[in-house]
Amino acid sequence: MLGLTIQPISGGQPSKPRFAAMMAAGFAILLLAAAASISFGAARMEVSTAWSALFTFNPQLMEHQIILYLRFPRTLADIMVGSSLSVAGAIMQGSTRNPLADAGLMGINTGAALAMAIALAFIPGSKYTVLLLICFLGAGLGAGLTYLTASLSRKGMSPQRLVLAGMSLTMLFGAIGTFISINFKVGQALSYWTSGSVAGASWNELALVAPWYVIGIALSISLARSITILNLGEEIARGVGQRTTLIKLLSMLAVLLLAGLSVILVGPIGFVGLIVPHIMRFMVGVDYRYIIPASALYGGIFMLIADLSGRLLNRPNEIALGIIFAIVGVPFFLMISRKERRAFE
Repeated sequence: MLGLTIQPISGGQPSKPRFAAMMAAGFAILLLAAAASISFGAARMEVSTAWSALFTFNPQLMEHQIILYLRFPRTLADIMVGSSLSVAGAIMQGSTRNPLADAGLMGINTGAALAMAIALAFIPGSKYTVLLLICFLGAGLGAGLTYLTASLSRKGMSPQRLVLAGMSLTMLFGAIGTFISINFKVGQALSYWTSGSVAGASWNELALVAPWYVIGIALSISLARSITILNLGEEIARGVGQRTTLIKLLSMLAVLLLAGLSVILVGPIGFVGLIVPHIMRFMVGVDYRYIIPASALYGGIFMLIADLSGRLLNRPNEIALGIIFAIVGVPFFLMISRKERRAFE
Protein backbone atom coordinates (compact mmCIF):
# COMPACT_ATOMS: atom_id res chain seq x y z
CA MET A 1 0.00 0.00 0.00
CA LEU A 2 2.72 2.47 0.93
CA GLY A 3 5.62 1.49 -1.25
CA LEU A 4 6.80 -1.59 0.59
CA THR A 5 8.82 -3.78 -1.74
CA ILE A 6 10.64 -6.23 0.52
CA GLN A 7 9.74 -9.78 1.34
CA PRO A 8 7.53 -10.51 4.36
CA ILE A 9 9.29 -10.83 7.67
CA SER A 10 9.36 -14.43 8.83
CA GLY A 11 11.37 -14.32 12.03
CA GLY A 12 9.40 -14.74 15.21
CA GLN A 13 5.99 -15.07 13.55
CA PRO A 14 3.68 -18.06 14.11
CA SER A 15 2.73 -20.54 11.44
CA LYS A 16 -0.57 -19.81 9.70
CA PRO A 17 -2.32 -22.89 11.18
CA ARG A 18 -1.17 -21.90 14.68
CA PHE A 19 -2.33 -18.31 14.20
CA ALA A 20 -5.67 -19.50 12.79
CA ALA A 21 -6.12 -21.81 15.78
CA MET A 22 -5.30 -18.96 18.16
CA MET A 23 -7.84 -16.68 16.48
CA ALA A 24 -10.50 -19.41 16.43
CA ALA A 25 -9.98 -19.99 20.15
CA GLY A 26 -10.22 -16.24 20.68
CA PHE A 27 -13.54 -16.03 18.85
CA ALA A 28 -14.90 -18.87 20.99
CA ILE A 29 -13.76 -17.13 24.19
CA LEU A 30 -15.21 -13.84 22.93
CA LEU A 31 -18.62 -15.44 22.35
CA LEU A 32 -18.59 -17.02 25.81
CA ALA A 33 -17.57 -13.73 27.45
CA ALA A 34 -20.26 -11.85 25.51
CA ALA A 35 -22.87 -14.42 26.54
CA ALA A 36 -21.83 -14.03 30.18
CA SER A 37 -21.93 -10.23 29.87
CA ILE A 38 -25.52 -10.40 28.59
CA SER A 39 -26.61 -13.00 31.15
CA PHE A 40 -25.12 -11.59 34.36
CA GLY A 41 -25.05 -8.16 35.94
CA ALA A 42 -26.19 -6.06 38.86
CA ALA A 43 -29.81 -7.08 38.32
CA ARG A 44 -30.25 -10.78 39.11
CA MET A 45 -32.33 -12.82 36.68
CA GLU A 46 -32.53 -16.31 35.25
CA VAL A 47 -30.24 -17.01 32.31
CA SER A 48 -33.19 -18.35 30.33
CA THR A 49 -35.03 -15.06 30.92
CA ALA A 50 -32.02 -13.07 29.76
CA TRP A 51 -31.69 -14.98 26.50
CA SER A 52 -35.40 -15.05 25.77
CA ALA A 53 -35.22 -11.25 25.50
CA LEU A 54 -33.01 -11.57 22.42
CA PHE A 55 -35.35 -13.88 20.54
CA THR A 56 -38.84 -13.20 21.92
CA PHE A 57 -38.64 -9.63 23.21
CA ASN A 58 -41.55 -8.56 25.38
CA PRO A 59 -41.54 -4.79 26.06
CA GLN A 60 -43.80 -5.33 29.08
CA LEU A 61 -41.09 -7.25 30.97
CA MET A 62 -38.50 -5.17 32.84
CA GLU A 63 -35.92 -7.96 32.49
CA HIS A 64 -36.24 -7.88 28.71
CA GLN A 65 -35.80 -4.10 28.66
CA ILE A 66 -32.65 -4.43 30.78
CA ILE A 67 -31.18 -6.96 28.33
CA LEU A 68 -32.03 -5.15 25.12
CA TYR A 69 -31.40 -1.55 26.15
CA LEU A 70 -28.64 -1.92 28.77
CA ARG A 71 -26.67 -5.16 28.67
CA PHE A 72 -26.64 -5.83 24.94
CA PRO A 73 -25.33 -2.38 23.87
CA ARG A 74 -22.97 -2.44 26.84
CA THR A 75 -21.52 -5.75 25.65
CA LEU A 76 -21.00 -4.42 22.13
CA ALA A 77 -19.41 -1.26 23.54
CA ASP A 78 -16.98 -3.40 25.58
CA ILE A 79 -15.90 -5.25 22.46
CA MET A 80 -15.50 -2.08 20.39
CA VAL A 81 -13.59 -0.19 23.08
CA GLY A 82 -11.34 -3.09 24.02
CA SER A 83 -10.36 -3.80 20.44
CA SER A 84 -9.98 -0.09 19.62
CA LEU A 85 -7.68 0.68 22.55
CA SER A 86 -5.61 -2.45 21.98
CA VAL A 87 -5.10 -1.76 18.28
CA ALA A 88 -4.35 1.90 18.98
CA GLY A 89 -1.73 0.86 21.54
CA ALA A 90 -0.17 -1.63 19.12
CA ILE A 91 0.07 1.01 16.39
CA MET A 92 1.62 3.58 18.74
CA GLN A 93 4.16 1.08 20.03
CA GLY A 94 5.10 -0.01 16.52
CA SER A 95 5.16 3.34 14.73
CA THR A 96 7.06 5.15 17.52
CA ARG A 97 9.21 2.18 18.61
CA ASN A 98 8.09 2.98 22.14
CA PRO A 99 7.13 -0.07 24.25
CA LEU A 100 5.35 2.18 26.78
CA ALA A 101 3.06 3.90 24.27
CA ASP A 102 -0.62 3.92 25.24
CA ALA A 103 -3.52 6.33 24.84
CA GLY A 104 -3.39 6.99 28.58
CA LEU A 105 0.29 7.95 28.42
CA MET A 106 0.30 9.94 25.18
CA GLY A 107 -1.95 12.84 26.20
CA ILE A 108 -5.06 11.50 24.43
CA ASN A 109 -7.07 10.68 27.55
CA THR A 110 -6.16 13.80 29.49
CA GLY A 111 -6.78 15.96 26.42
CA ALA A 112 -10.29 14.56 26.22
CA ALA A 113 -10.79 15.00 29.98
CA LEU A 114 -9.69 18.64 29.79
CA ALA A 115 -12.07 19.24 26.89
CA MET A 116 -14.91 17.69 28.88
CA ALA A 117 -14.12 19.90 31.89
CA ILE A 118 -14.17 23.00 29.68
CA ALA A 119 -17.46 21.93 28.10
CA LEU A 120 -19.14 21.25 31.46
CA ALA A 121 -17.92 24.58 32.84
CA PHE A 122 -18.48 26.93 29.92
CA ILE A 123 -21.15 25.20 27.81
CA PRO A 124 -23.53 23.76 30.42
CA GLY A 125 -26.56 21.90 29.13
CA SER A 126 -24.93 21.02 25.83
CA LYS A 127 -26.37 18.20 23.77
CA TYR A 128 -24.71 14.86 24.19
CA THR A 129 -23.47 14.82 20.60
CA VAL A 130 -21.80 18.20 21.16
CA LEU A 131 -20.00 16.85 24.23
CA LEU A 132 -18.84 13.83 22.23
CA LEU A 133 -17.42 16.07 19.50
CA ILE A 134 -15.66 18.27 22.05
CA CYS A 135 -14.09 15.22 23.72
CA PHE A 136 -12.91 13.93 20.37
CA LEU A 137 -11.32 17.28 19.55
CA GLY A 138 -9.65 17.30 22.97
CA ALA A 139 -8.23 13.84 22.34
CA GLY A 140 -6.86 15.02 19.00
CA LEU A 141 -5.34 18.11 20.58
CA GLY A 142 -3.63 16.02 23.27
CA ALA A 143 -2.19 13.58 20.72
CA GLY A 144 -1.08 16.35 18.38
CA LEU A 145 0.67 18.36 21.10
CA THR A 146 2.40 15.24 22.41
CA TYR A 147 3.83 14.36 19.00
CA LEU A 148 4.69 18.01 18.28
CA THR A 149 6.48 18.47 21.59
CA ALA A 150 8.43 15.25 21.13
CA SER A 151 9.52 16.37 17.64
CA LEU A 152 10.87 19.81 18.61
CA SER A 153 14.41 18.56 19.16
CA ARG A 154 16.88 18.87 16.27
CA LYS A 155 17.35 15.11 16.46
CA GLY A 156 13.66 14.54 15.90
CA MET A 157 11.22 12.40 17.84
CA SER A 158 12.51 9.48 19.87
CA PRO A 159 10.74 6.98 22.16
CA GLN A 160 12.26 8.68 25.19
CA ARG A 161 11.08 12.16 24.20
CA LEU A 162 7.62 10.84 23.35
CA VAL A 163 7.20 9.35 26.83
CA LEU A 164 8.46 12.52 28.51
CA ALA A 165 6.25 14.74 26.35
CA GLY A 166 3.20 12.58 27.04
CA MET A 167 3.77 12.56 30.78
CA SER A 168 4.42 16.31 30.87
CA LEU A 169 1.26 17.16 28.95
CA THR A 170 -0.72 14.67 31.01
CA MET A 171 0.28 16.49 34.21
CA LEU A 172 -0.39 19.89 32.62
CA PHE A 173 -3.83 18.97 31.28
CA GLY A 174 -4.69 17.24 34.55
CA ALA A 175 -3.78 20.34 36.57
CA ILE A 176 -5.81 22.64 34.33
CA GLY A 177 -8.77 20.26 34.36
CA THR A 178 -8.68 20.07 38.17
CA PHE A 179 -8.55 23.86 38.44
CA ILE A 180 -11.58 24.23 36.16
CA SER A 181 -13.58 21.49 37.93
CA ILE A 182 -12.99 23.05 41.35
CA ASN A 183 -13.67 26.65 40.37
CA PHE A 184 -16.76 25.90 38.32
CA LYS A 185 -18.06 23.12 40.58
CA VAL A 186 -18.22 20.43 37.91
CA GLY A 187 -15.96 18.01 39.76
CA GLN A 188 -18.66 15.43 40.51
CA ALA A 189 -19.84 15.13 36.92
CA LEU A 190 -16.27 15.08 35.65
CA SER A 191 -15.19 12.45 38.19
CA TYR A 192 -18.01 10.13 37.14
CA TRP A 193 -16.97 10.42 33.50
CA THR A 194 -13.22 10.04 34.10
CA SER A 195 -13.69 6.92 36.26
CA GLY A 196 -14.51 4.97 33.10
CA SER A 197 -17.74 3.07 32.57
CA VAL A 198 -19.77 1.60 29.73
CA ALA A 199 -22.93 1.54 31.86
CA GLY A 200 -24.44 4.39 29.85
CA ALA A 201 -23.71 2.95 26.40
CA SER A 202 -26.78 3.13 24.17
CA TRP A 203 -27.75 2.08 20.66
CA ASN A 204 -27.58 5.72 19.53
CA GLU A 205 -23.98 6.05 20.70
CA LEU A 206 -23.00 2.78 19.05
CA ALA A 207 -24.58 3.89 15.77
CA LEU A 208 -22.65 7.15 16.01
CA VAL A 209 -19.21 5.60 16.50
CA ALA A 210 -19.58 2.32 14.57
CA PRO A 211 -18.60 3.75 11.15
CA TRP A 212 -15.47 5.36 12.61
CA TYR A 213 -14.63 2.11 14.37
CA VAL A 214 -14.77 0.20 11.09
CA ILE A 215 -12.66 2.85 9.34
CA GLY A 216 -10.08 2.88 12.15
CA ILE A 217 -9.71 -0.92 12.25
CA ALA A 218 -9.53 -1.16 8.44
CA LEU A 219 -6.88 1.58 8.28
CA SER A 220 -4.88 -0.12 11.03
CA ILE A 221 -4.88 -3.47 9.25
CA SER A 222 -3.85 -1.83 5.97
CA LEU A 223 -0.89 -0.20 7.75
CA ALA A 224 0.22 -3.35 9.57
CA ARG A 225 2.89 -4.42 7.08
CA SER A 226 4.41 -0.94 6.89
CA ILE A 227 4.43 -0.56 10.68
CA THR A 228 6.33 -3.85 10.97
CA ILE A 229 9.12 -2.37 8.86
CA LEU A 230 8.97 1.04 10.54
CA ASN A 231 9.39 -0.68 13.90
CA LEU A 232 12.83 -1.85 12.73
CA GLY A 233 13.98 1.76 12.40
CA GLU A 234 13.37 4.73 10.12
CA GLU A 235 16.62 4.31 8.20
CA ILE A 236 15.76 0.73 7.33
CA ALA A 237 12.22 1.73 6.39
CA ARG A 238 13.43 4.50 4.09
CA GLY A 239 16.01 2.17 2.59
CA VAL A 240 13.30 -0.21 1.37
CA GLY A 241 11.12 2.55 -0.06
CA GLN A 242 8.84 3.35 2.86
CA ARG A 243 7.33 6.83 3.03
CA THR A 244 7.84 7.10 6.77
CA THR A 245 6.23 10.51 7.23
CA LEU A 246 3.04 9.37 5.49
CA ILE A 247 2.98 6.14 7.50
CA LYS A 248 3.31 8.06 10.77
CA LEU A 249 0.55 10.50 9.81
CA LEU A 250 -1.81 7.68 8.84
CA SER A 251 -0.88 5.80 12.00
CA MET A 252 -1.67 8.85 14.10
CA LEU A 253 -5.01 9.20 12.31
CA ALA A 254 -5.88 5.57 13.06
CA VAL A 255 -4.88 6.01 16.71
CA LEU A 256 -6.94 9.18 17.00
CA LEU A 257 -10.02 7.52 15.51
CA LEU A 258 -9.81 4.42 17.70
CA ALA A 259 -8.76 6.09 20.94
CA GLY A 260 -11.15 8.99 20.36
CA LEU A 261 -14.22 6.79 19.93
CA SER A 262 -13.19 4.81 23.03
CA VAL A 263 -13.05 7.99 25.08
CA ILE A 264 -16.48 8.90 23.75
CA LEU A 265 -17.99 5.58 24.85
CA VAL A 266 -16.34 4.92 28.23
CA GLY A 267 -14.26 7.93 29.22
CA PRO A 268 -10.47 8.13 29.55
CA ILE A 269 -9.33 4.69 30.69
CA GLY A 270 -5.73 3.58 30.37
CA PHE A 271 -3.46 0.51 30.25
CA VAL A 272 -5.62 -1.57 27.87
CA GLY A 273 -3.51 -0.44 24.92
CA LEU A 274 -0.35 -1.19 26.88
CA ILE A 275 -1.16 -4.65 28.21
CA VAL A 276 -2.87 -6.43 25.30
CA PRO A 277 -0.35 -5.63 22.50
CA HIS A 278 2.55 -6.77 24.70
CA ILE A 279 0.84 -10.09 25.39
CA MET A 280 0.01 -10.52 21.70
CA ARG A 281 3.58 -9.71 20.70
CA PHE A 282 4.77 -12.45 23.03
CA MET A 283 2.28 -14.90 21.50
CA VAL A 284 2.56 -14.10 17.77
CA GLY A 285 5.95 -12.42 17.33
CA VAL A 286 6.96 -9.05 15.90
CA ASP A 287 4.90 -8.98 12.69
CA TYR A 288 2.10 -6.43 13.03
CA ARG A 289 0.04 -8.26 10.42
CA TYR A 290 -0.51 -10.74 13.23
CA ILE A 291 -0.28 -8.40 16.23
CA ILE A 292 -3.03 -5.99 15.11
CA PRO A 293 -5.84 -8.50 14.41
CA ALA A 294 -4.88 -10.53 17.49
CA SER A 295 -4.93 -7.36 19.61
CA ALA A 296 -8.36 -6.43 18.23
CA LEU A 297 -9.81 -9.82 19.15
CA TYR A 298 -8.21 -10.33 22.54
CA GLY A 299 -8.62 -6.67 23.49
CA GLY A 300 -12.38 -7.14 23.22
CA ILE A 301 -12.12 -10.24 25.42
CA PHE A 302 -10.01 -8.39 27.99
CA MET A 303 -12.49 -5.52 28.17
CA LEU A 304 -15.50 -7.83 28.47
CA ILE A 305 -13.95 -9.80 31.33
CA ALA A 306 -12.88 -6.64 33.15
CA ASP A 307 -16.31 -5.03 32.86
CA LEU A 308 -18.10 -8.23 33.90
CA SER A 309 -15.79 -8.53 36.92
CA GLY A 310 -16.57 -4.94 37.91
CA ARG A 311 -20.28 -5.73 37.81
CA LEU A 312 -20.16 -8.99 39.75
CA LEU A 313 -17.50 -8.49 42.43
CA ASN A 314 -19.48 -5.93 44.41
CA ARG A 315 -23.03 -6.12 43.11
CA PRO A 316 -25.46 -4.49 43.11
CA ASN A 317 -22.77 -1.78 43.04
CA GLU A 318 -20.14 -1.62 40.30
CA ILE A 319 -16.38 -1.17 40.40
CA ALA A 320 -15.29 1.46 37.87
CA LEU A 321 -13.23 0.23 34.96
CA GLY A 322 -10.57 2.82 35.71
CA ILE A 323 -9.96 1.17 39.09
CA ILE A 324 -9.77 -2.34 37.64
CA PHE A 325 -7.34 -1.37 34.91
CA ALA A 326 -5.19 0.60 37.36
CA ILE A 327 -4.88 -2.45 39.63
CA VAL A 328 -3.83 -4.62 36.70
CA GLY A 329 -2.02 -2.02 34.62
CA VAL A 330 0.30 -0.31 37.08
CA PRO A 331 2.28 -3.48 37.95
CA PHE A 332 2.41 -4.35 34.25
CA PHE A 333 3.66 -0.84 33.41
CA LEU A 334 6.38 -1.08 36.06
CA MET A 335 7.44 -4.48 34.76
CA ILE A 336 7.71 -3.21 31.17
CA SER A 337 9.52 -0.07 32.33
CA ARG A 338 12.09 -2.18 34.14
CA LYS A 339 12.48 -4.49 31.17
CA GLU A 340 13.02 -1.61 28.76
CA ARG A 341 15.11 0.60 31.05
CA ARG A 342 18.11 0.40 28.76
CA ALA A 343 16.19 2.38 26.13
CA PHE A 344 16.38 5.41 28.39
CA GLU A 345 20.07 5.15 29.17
